[in-house]
This record gives sequence, structure tokens and C-alpha cells, in this order.
Amino acid sequence: MNVGVVGAGSWGTTLADHLARLGHRVRIWAREPEVVSAINATHVNHLFLPGAPLAPTLEASGDVSAVVADAELVVCVTPSHAMRRLGGEIGTVASGNPVIVSASKGLEPETLDTMTAVLEETLPGSSVVALSGPSFAQEVYGRQPTAVVAASHDHAAAEAAQQAFSNGHFRVYTSDDVVGVQLGGALKNVIAIAAGILEGLGLGHNPRAALITRGLAEMSRLGEALGAEPQTFAGLAGMGDLILTATGGLSRNRSLGVEIGRGRTVAEILAERRTVAEGVGTAQAAVELGRRAGVELPIAGEVARILFEHKHPRRAIADLMERDLKAERWR
Repeated sequence: MNVGVVGAGSWGTTLADHLARLGHRVRIWAREPEVVSAINATHVNHLFLPGAPLAPTLEASGDVSAVVADAELVVCVTPSHAMRRLGGEIGTVASGNPVIVSASKGLEPETLDTMTAVLEETLPGSSVVALSGPSFAQEVYGRQPTAVVAASHDHAAAEAAQQAFSNGHFRVYTSDDVVGVQLGGALKNVIAIAAGILEGLGLGHNPRAALITRGLAEMSRLGEALGAEPQTFAGLAGMGDLILTATGGLSRNRSLGVEIGRGRTVAEILAERRTVAEGVGTAQAAVELGRRAGVELPIAGEVARILFEHKHPRRAIADLMERDLKAERWR
């Protein structure tokens, strides 16, 4: 297939390399001129995936139209706040009717829309697929066995993505729960920040296990209220991605939480990073989604207060532990 990948961060670069090594003709768009020149000249993205030689057939461009003009599959791997703008650019230059895959995990800050909702609005008539699941870029690049989910209202489009991405170390399942798969991918980042905060405070396994379990319950409650299937949150895009992001050393959101737990501010941490920790914006989005849906999200609420109201993490933990006692319920 002719494939266009829009976004050359670590995940976009990894997916582009993966697809190119499967035999597809792949071009990748990067905003940074130095990334374009490095990929084309040295076959390495020194900025976002350093030390990782890329498929020699992979081509890079700073022109979106050159990347997607004749693509049969367009993979969007941009930060959530940029998806609408780039979706509009893709819509003006894409020819035919390519399958559109969103591999970004977040919610649009202003509208709280999922990424597929944004792309369906900016690319009317296109078949849009959400690709999500437990998948650190470095491990996918290293050919470690990985399983993810391709979700779409168009089953043929989900199957097309499944066939395009799958091989012996990257297994793709299909789903029709577009909302659940994306909420799982977005909301787990908030819980991962909380898990990092616990670690930064020097706390142990008991609090982390409680956090992950009750965080998953929050994700499931909100997802079901917004039309998702509850079982999705027990699968790869829910529990699988949550466990990875809340415990894995390669998690950007978890590492941000660790620094907060050690006493640093969000502004200080983000000023040092070129990569995006989507959980920061998603914390506020989750609280607002919960308010709209009438769903209580105590953990997400405390994370948002720590991030944006400078609440001390230990006070947040105490407030969670001292809430009214109740029976354990998943919904």
C-alpha cells in the first residue's frame, strides 16, 4: 500500500518504520526540518527516536500534500491539540478515499472530542480507525511482541488497518467500540500520572495496586456513561494500556508524575521536554466529561487539582482515602 504517516515523534516514526519494513511504500511528515533531513540523509530520527536506524525505503517530507496525496492509508500521529488543523490539511490534498487511522491517545482540549470524531468532522465521508493499546514505541521498534486494537464503525476499514499493520511481532485485533477504545487510551494517561506521583512520594506496591484498580473502575464508569462497552476496559485498550503506562519505565505520563511527587512543578517539567504527556490536558478533560455525564471521578479530579491548582499530592491522597465509606462497585 501507499501509506502516509502524519507526525514524526517517537510513535509516528516507529509506526512508519514498521510499515515500511512490511513492504509498504511509506512517507512521513515532520514539522521539524532537521527531522526531515535526518531521516532522508541518515535514516535516523535523531530528535525523537535517536540511535534507531530506520527502514532505508522510508521517505520524509515537510509537505503534508507530498505525504498523503496518493496514500491509500493515512496514519495520524499528532498531539491531540493539533489533530483538527492537520485533519483539515489532509482533507484538502488527499485523493481517492484513503482509510484514516488515528494513533494518537488524547481528547481535543476545547471540544473534548475523541480523535476519530475530530477526523470524521474534518474528513467527511472518510472511514476512520482508532489504533490503541499497550505499545511503547521503543519496544515496538525492537520487535518485541505487541498487541493492539483497531476500532472503527466501518468493519472493513478496521480489517484493512489490521492487515496493513500486523506481522509476527505486532498483532492487531479489531473492535467496533470506537468510543471505548479511545477513552481507554486517553484516560489511562491520567491514572499513569497518579501512579508516578505515588512513586515520586516513595510509596509502595499497595497504593499502586489500589490506584490502578480504582482508576480502571473510573475509566469504565465514564466510558459506559458515554456509550462505550464495559468489556472494552478489561481488554488491551483499557486494562492492558493502563498497566503498561502506570508501571512501565518508558511512560512519559508516569515519569512526569514521578517528578511531581518529588516536588517539581508541571511547568518546570514540561519546559524540559520536547515530547507530549497527553495526560496533563486529559485530566481536565476527564473531569469535565464526568461532570457532563454525571459520573464521579475522584482520582482524575485529584490529579487535576494537583496539576492545575497546586494541591499537595499527600493532601490529595488523604482526601481520597478519607472519602465516605461504601461498597465496592465497578459501575
